[in-house]
Amino acid sequence: MDFEFSDKTKALQEKLQRFMDENIYPNEQAYKDEVKKHGWNAPPLMGELKKKAKAAGLWNLFLPESEYGAGLTNLEYAPLCEIMGRVSFAPEVFNCSAPDTGNMEVFARYASKEMQNKWLKPLLEGEIRSCFAMTEPAVASSDATNIESSIVRDGNEYVINGRKWWSSGAPDSRCKVFIFMGKSDPNNPDRYRQQSMIVIPADAKGVKQVRHLPVFGYDDAPHGHAEMLFENVRVPADHMLLGEGRGFEIAQGRLGPGRIHHCMRAIGVAERSLEKMCKRVKSRVAFGRPVAEQTVTLERIAEARIMIDQARLLTLHAAWKMDTVGNKAARKEIAMIKVAAPNMLCQVIDWAIQAHGAGGVSEDFGLANAYAHARTLRLADGPDEVHRNQIGRLELKRWN
Repeated sequence: MDFEFSDKTKALQEKLQRFMDENIYPNEQAYKDEVKKHGWNAPPLMGELKKKAKAAGLWNLFLPESEYGAGLTNLEYAPLCEIMGRVSFAPEVFNCSAPDTGNMEVFARYASKEMQNKWLKPLLEGEIRSCFAMTEPAVASSDATNIESSIVRDGNEYVINGRKWWSSGAPDSRCKVFIFMGKSDPNNPDRYRQQSMIVIPADAKGVKQVRHLPVFGYDDAPHGHAEMLFENVRVPADHMLLGEGRGFEIAQGRLGPGRIHHCMRAIGVAERSLEKMCKRVKSRVAFGRPVAEQTVTLERIAEARIMIDQARLLTLHAAWKMDTVGNKAARKEIAMIKVAAPNMLCQVIDWAIQAHGAGGVSEDFGLANAYAHARTLRLADGPDEVHRNQIGRLELKRWN
């Protein structure tokens, strides 16, 4: 692997960093204030920032192997994702936020032209948002074959029934479409051919939001997460993606790049948390000495730097492998980063919180909210245990 970034990536890094310095960092507090005011409706500031990002050519930077995106490989996009990840709302400014990125990839790869015109086009323009409905409250969804929601063919329609939760983006007033995973063939002897993915308009009859789900007390507005009920929801048969029984195939194509994005954003958050930690300990004196000179502080700073750089190199390697041999062949590397990056982030933020004392658990420094997201990331897109099991099995295969 060549660790030197391409000239195209370097140019975009510089441009993106400049945009962050001029438009994102100065507006962090203003954005938070607007979210409190507008709730589940988009803050006006987001629309203004999106226009600026489009004008700057910093739009839809993801979508590798597609005519719709910027034409970047996973390795080229990864360092840009890290820069965006330093501020929680920044990815949306560039139309690079989850779950829309994954859903756009699904529409681009697997949907018909008609579906692309109806849903992908407005998503690419940032006019609407979307939701991915997979996890269910009644089963252990870490094993997706447990999914019980049903998708039943009835003439020229499919009838969908099921209860989902942690449906990210569902409470957002701009959410107009769901990509829903359920069982269309529960008796298929192949457990991985029982599931399908289907497109459901958010305003379809029978789609109901049961409740909003806060994360560690944070509502995450205007995006948020929800428990959703789908009761006898009917959609045309052409809303089925790729074909019946191909839900797992779509999921693997969707989740691979998404895990790279999650991990690089996590590294961006870790870098910023370490910066806050360093600035804090240099400005505080305890027991007659600057906190920065305390041995325990120096050790934590050193360990944080080591852990961040390790996670970055591991993630870049996974991105490179995805680009060169494909997502399936890179599944071990993808699983490794999904364990390594969130755990690293939890530890780095924890040390940063400790360095800030009681202030670290307040809203003044953004660390408490960052930790809530970091801890959640150890469950999103598959929990640590599932990825570790996969890594272990793949490693054992080498010794057959």
